[in-house]
Amino acid sequence: MAALRWPVRPAAGALRAWGPRGPHRGKTVQAARGPLPRTPWTTRGPPPGAPLPRSWQDKRPVQEQIPGLEQVTYAGKQHFVPWLARPRHPRWERGWHDPRHSPGPRCEEMPLYKERVCYVCHQRAKMLEGVRQALWLTKTKLMEGLPPKVLNIIDEPANQLENQDERVQNAVSHARVWNTTELIPKRESYCSVLLEDLLHLCRTMASKYPSLSKRMLARDYKVAATWERESSLLQVRGMNGILLNAINPLLPVASRDEILATENHTLETFHPISPTIDLQEVNVYEERNDTGFREGYPYPHPHTLYFVESANIRPVRFRPEQLRAKMLMFAFGNALAKAKMLYGDDPKVLEHPVVVQSIGTEGRIFQFMVFQLNTTDLASSDGVKNLVWIDSDQYMYDYIRYLPGIRKKVVKFPTGIYGYRPDTFKKFLALYLHGAVQDSTQTKIL
Repeated sequence: MAALRWPVRPAAGALRAWGPRGPHRGKTVQAARGPLPRTPWTTRGPPPGAPLPRSWQDKRPVQEQIPGLEQVTYAGKQHFVPWLARPRHPRWERGWHDPRHSPGPRCEEMPLYKERVCYVCHQRAKMLEGVRQALWLTKTKLMEGLPPKVLNIIDEPANQLENQDERVQNAVSHARVWNTTELIPKRESYCSVLLEDLLHLCRTMASKYPSLSKRMLARDYKVAATWERESSLLQVRGMNGILLNAINPLLPVASRDEILATENHTLETFHPISPTIDLQEVNVYEERNDTGFREGYPYPHPHTLYFVESANIRPVRFRPEQLRAKMLMFAFGNALAKAKMLYGDDPKVLEHPVVVQSIGTEGRIFQFMVFQLNTTDLASSDGVKNLVWIDSDQYMYDYIRYLPGIRKKVVKFPTGIYGYRPDTFKKFLALYLHGAVQDSTQTKIL
């Protein structure tokens, strides 16, 4: 009779080996070892005098290590040979200039090349520190909320639309539900439609305020503004949002005393991070200040800048803080370009400040901003500073239900808009009416 064979008991510190059909009898696996101790070699490199590892040594081509050695290629074979080197043929010259296949001149050979680096803020630049970084770059003091002149427009019942809440909710439903055949529409489709519908509602106030008809929307225009900030040359340029232009400029929203009080304000720094960390460094540029419109344009003054963040891919999308920083930089760029066109390039405190508004949205959350350019002397952090009022993260609604919620054959949650907040559109409309409504509490700038 064959003797019974019992499985061997695993030793201390060992684990039972498991397979697809359970534990393997008699087989053990050693426990995983912990991390290696942190020796001077692993933390600070090799000890003094020790030879470097082979992977750390200088790897030069064999032709440089052995002089007179020629590289053997498969050029004469007329076909690929894996153990021979790839041949390098001279560049083929067409004999004529083909712009589609021309490598172009080197940066150093371009006529606009300069030794000094210029830091450019464009429409895809994302600020690491957000509004704090933009405040330092533009020499601006932050004021929470909207200015009193805009709040007075909001509080006036005569400045509201008839059946306003119902019409706004219809605009949201048109952009998010009625304008598409998809079950869940993408941001690229409904964000721009929502902005157009809201602007259409604002334009219906032209019968009450005729000056609203003396405005024009501009798309795909390019702005350029250059300024000195301490030892750096900065520039805002390129296409940005949709600009609402007007015949008459916006009046200053801060009094002369409030402007002079900014001299005592200290700009916040974020050392050791450089303020220009996210901006593009270029050596080929032109120092120019351009509003993007030709001389004699009938609507020369910037009024409101609209930004729509409609990226579907989350890594490409601007976060709310980054969107506010972008709004501040381009509102400042439009105001600076206009101020230099009116008052020249000499840095000075403006007698009549330039005011530019900005609104940004991603389809549900709105950012409101009013920027006032008080000075073009931006090189130093001392003296008069610019002012900006920001009302951030204003929800127009909480969410939209595309499919009804049914519980026990009863519709518990119907489709539609949930959490609608009417104050958000009131602020949107107030910024649009700003400049057209004659407010009795206007502050005179002496």
